[in-house]
Amino acid sequence: MRLINQKVSRPAGLLLAAIPFIAIIILYVSASEMRLAENPQDKLLPSLARMGETFWRMATVPDRRSGELLLWKDTAASLSRLGAGVGISALLALLLGVPIGLIPKVRAVLSSFIATFSLIPPITVLPILFIAAGLGEVSKVALIIIGTAPVMIRAIALAVAELPAEILVKAQTLGASTWQIILRVVLPQIWPKLVVAIRLGLVPAWIFLISAEAIASTEGLGYRIFLVRRYLAMDVILPYVAWITLIAFLLDRTLLQSSKKLFRWAHLSGESF
Repeated sequence: MRLINQKVSRPAGLLLAAIPFIAIIILYVSASEMRLAENPQDKLLPSLARMGETFWRMATVPDRRSGELLLWKDTAASLSRLGAGVGISALLALLLGVPIGLIPKVRAVLSSFIATFSLIPPITVLPILFIAAGLGEVSKVALIIIGTAPVMIRAIALAVAELPAEILVKAQTLGASTWQIILRVVLPQIWPKLVVAIRLGLVPAWIFLISAEAIASTEGLGYRIFLVRRYLAMDVILPYVAWITLIAFLLDRTLLQSSKKLFRWAHLSGESF
């Protein structure tokens, strides 16, 4: 049997998926032990036990200065910014993407503008945001919106444009207005596509969030990583990177499972990633 026709069972799939993670852990532990054997005070590759102790301390022991649990304080601050930015981007994707994909005159006015706007490197806009909106929350959320909204708008517009013409023609023959077509034909078809757009937008959203927090912030996961880097505190940085990755993974899986549960018809053909 050819490789492309071989199916993978769920237990075998889980085992195969774990192999790269196990390999990275083994490689890291080996390299860490070698460096610590030469220099017990080495900070570059701390042991897993040391990172675990540091992570546990930041999660359970209040900070001496603020009296707060730094891990949860940083996590709450970052997630609130991420949620606001991605939420507003998703709303803009619906409000602009659907008309662009459905209505020719709106497409003629906005499609080129959105396509051009999406090509602007968002990081280059960050100084402008800090000057115009200050160093507060607005500039950080705005950076996430600028970085994710244009791509999500284009994704929704493309999804609407690819709807079968027969559906739109049938709705019009039944007397539906443009507004009724949007509400009763387009939107029910677009919700799964919006979930996909949000999942894809989360990756750049995290990048812009960490970048903004690293430059100007007093709390947040990105702020903490760049704060402790001056002390070469890899026992804090590496667990924080792993924590961010875990949160991003859980958000992605939650969105995927929610889409499968709410829109089963959209996941009938092929596998979902």
